[in-house]
Amino acid sequence: MADMETGLGIPEGFVARRAGGPFLEPIGPIWLRPGEGGSVFGIRLERRHCNNQAVAHGGMLATFADIVLGIGGGEQGGTPGHFVTVSLVTDYLAPAPLGAWLECRPSLLRRTSRLMFVEGRFEADGVPVLRASGVFSLPRPKA
Repeated sequence: MADMETGLGIPEGFVARRAGGPFLEPIGPIWLRPGEGGSVFGIRLERRHCNNQAVAHGGMLATFADIVLGIGGGEQGGTPGHFVTVSLVTDYLAPAPLGAWLECRPSLLRRTSRLMFVEGRFEADGVPVLRASGVFSLPRPKA
């Protein structure tokens, strides 16, 4: 979070990653920076992400958490692909203001043959704003 920023307001080392589906197009792009312990995911909070109080809408934060936990867990578990969210729990800790850089490094807690359990702490300019955990159904192997 102390990285130098590009002219676009995106910290150095982050590259755009398109998350699939038309539902997510208005939110993205989502940015990621690969790392040894898994990628760090981020997004610059824009007006379109915010409510009338100029802070990120809770639904947008939950959507971002769902995307990031699924992609990050799959990456760490060596399971690329699309996942179905079984459960997503979010705890809102503080407001995430317009213009802030929001980021998370998800942690894969456990992976079974059918499920993965992932958690993440989301920070806006270094301030914890969201804690989330998710359970995701893995794709069935093709017969």
